[in-house]
Amino acid sequence: MKLTRKVSTLAILLTAISGAASADFVGLNIGAAQWMPDISGSFSSTGAGSVNLNSDLGYSDQTSTSLSVSFEHPIPLVPNVKYQGYDLNSSSSSTLSTQLTFDGNTYNASTDINSTLDLSHNELVLYYELLDNWINIDVGLDLKKFDGKVSISDSSTTSSITVDETIPLLYLAARVDLPFTGLYVSANIQQLSVGDNSVEDTTLMIGYETSVGLGIEGGFKTFTLELNDASNLNTNLKYDGLFLNGYFHF
Repeated sequence: MKLTRKVSTLAILLTAISGAASADFVGLNIGAAQWMPDISGSFSSTGAGSVNLNSDLGYSDQTSTSLSVSFEHPIPLVPNVKYQGYDLNSSSSSTLSTQLTFDGNTYNASTDINSTLDLSHNELVLYYELLDNWINIDVGLDLKKFDGKVSISDSSTTSSITVDETIPLLYLAARVDLPFTGLYVSANIQQLSVGDNSVEDTTLMIGYETSVGLGIEGGFKTFTLELNDASNLNTNLKYDGLFLNGYFHF
């Protein structure tokens, strides 16, 4: 997923929101974030051995960008809406120390390979505010739509599995404002566990918002993805690292 695609999507959403908000407008938050996670774990195709991101493919860390917009309104029973897009596209080159198999193809030891791990996704969060004062609590549903791929290639062969999954997660967000300072602490937790599949997306932050709505927040974000035979792909992946977000709230 390219950043330009996210900008286009964000522009379309903002146009739609501004046309619908008018007199009942309450809150709009627009943000841009950078995340610097370490990557670890493994993946495999069904019936094949696991491929380790670090020891087999040479992954270590990456920088991910995201854009977000959220819209809150006073209409009863209608949820508030938040969109966020994450660019999680990584690539690596390595020389195999052992033989591995992926998507029906075998790559021998000492082979030079290239790999791509693309777990880019869009999020649509529908949520309700349970509290909205110096303590804020939101509860809802997060729909994560993955649009990426996992691939391995050498000079003659390419193995690739498309990641095209929509995963619903429970969404919980909490924020506590420190009186008269503009400072706050907050946490976002999105989680699902069904059978052998589980997804968890957690962000812990401390932030500062000015009286005109310009703010900055930073903290630590963790994302784990365990899938069992999702489109012939199994994953046990973890991204975790520092997170920084700038936003305008009006």
